[in-house]
Amino acid sequence: MDRRRFLRTLLSGATVAALGPALLRGGEALAGDPAEFAAGLRERPYLAGWRQVAAEAFGPTTVQLEGRLPADFAGTLYRNGPAWFERDGFRYEHWFDGDGMVHGWHFGNGAVTHRGRMVQTPKFQREQRAGRFNTPAAGTTIAEPVAIRNNDDANTANTSVVTIGGRLFALYEGGSAFELDPDELATLEPTTWRPDLQALPFSAHPLRDRDGSWWNFGALSLMGGGGLLLWHIGADARLIDAHVHALDAPGYLHAFAQTDRYLVFLMTPFDRTAGGSFFESMAFAPQRPCTALVIDKTAPDRVMRRFEVDFAAIYHFGDAFERGSELIVRAAHHDDVEHARSPHRAAMFGHAGAASPAQLAELRLDLRTGRARWHMLGVPGMEFPLFDARTAGDSGARLYMPATVGEASAPYFNAVQMIDAAADLRTVHRYGRDILVEEHVFVPRPGSTRPDDGWLVGTLLDPTRDRSGIAVLDAQRIGDGPLATAWLPYAFPLGFHGHFAQAAA
Repeated sequence: MDRRRFLRTLLSGATVAALGPALLRGGEALAGDPAEFAAGLRERPYLAGWRQVAAEAFGPTTVQLEGRLPADFAGTLYRNGPAWFERDGFRYEHWFDGDGMVHGWHFGNGAVTHRGRMVQTPKFQREQRAGRFNTPAAGTTIAEPVAIRNNDDANTANTSVVTIGGRLFALYEGGSAFELDPDELATLEPTTWRPDLQALPFSAHPLRDRDGSWWNFGALSLMGGGGLLLWHIGADARLIDAHVHALDAPGYLHAFAQTDRYLVFLMTPFDRTAGGSFFESMAFAPQRPCTALVIDKTAPDRVMRRFEVDFAAIYHFGDAFERGSELIVRAAHHDDVEHARSPHRAAMFGHAGAASPAQLAELRLDLRTGRARWHMLGVPGMEFPLFDARTAGDSGARLYMPATVGEASAPYFNAVQMIDAAADLRTVHRYGRDILVEEHVFVPRPGSTRPDDGWLVGTLLDPTRDRSGIAVLDAQRIGDGPLATAWLPYAFPLGFHGHFAQAAA
């Protein structure tokens, strides 16, 4: 059998498994109450971060910048996140279930123009017509769900966004990338990279290689099947190749890391219980170790090395680099497995909840000895670490991430920080007691090759004034605060991840 036919056969079997036990499960609906959430919101304004949007679309809205941007800062910050949580007296109980809304913040001529659009997936359109949630969800049991044909019938396109080859894609863990118009944000279609790969998972955290190509994965085990699908996409947004790697046991995987030579995947062990949606039936297994897979980029059709390391619940990775025989991978390390399984569950119900952010850790994998271990870096209260990808591959990068600093009125971030672990250096800008701070994306200065020469751009939520905003900071002078900020006359819920598309010079 030729390799492509083998891949098609293997994937078709995995797809059948994916659509069987995990997604096509019905049962009694157990979810939040919109009235209960509304009552909680009146007492705790910060819950606006988990409030449903008021409309399917916002803007275009142009607002003036407070402050001044550098002349060479230009482009669009795209953001994505769950935004539609309620229908017909039924509210999702898991944050990851909300349908995705993509935002475009375009900088130009001293102003910012914002536009937001719900991604018009088949799921969203079908439920708009029905007036109720009728599609199996990742974290909430839905009563009397409709039958679905493939993963994209349940795709919420709600997690991340990326531009490849000038094309804009909304991303989700369990299905296709949905292509959007980069200017209007209108939904075009789900992307089929090759006919035999239609509707298979193209996850939410692709990584750009130094040659301009992109790596990504699809975790088939998350949907009830088996195997890890590895994607390699060219800079022109065309498929280079795809491979499937068998897994001995299910492992949760949301993101991955890369060095100049290797891809690193960390599988967090979990068990399945009977009944409920995927996250309801998933129980992390801290009594078992995680499995780390290392794949050589020059031989992506096989796993080069497998490691076992002490349990950790990981959603997001920062940088990774090679030091001698070791691979060093920075990660946001969660100790509270229940909070990791359902982040901010209390907020989804309109209740007060404690913050449970991660701490920064290094996963150290020794390719010579086979030893794997965690090294804690002593940086608590963080998540969503990002960095300048121009950093040399033999040393650690400076990491930029939201943080909680001083008094905060919400169990969420209120500051942004830079961590240079090698130099034991930390700089912080605290936005304020009541401001909710999202991921800040690094934007390199055009024409510069010096690592960390550039800016941070990140979004904010001010629930006391019911407005969303954006800020731009000098990455090397974070403590000085924003160079420029802009606030919209409306607010929308917290999102997950963004991508900055720089304007052509």
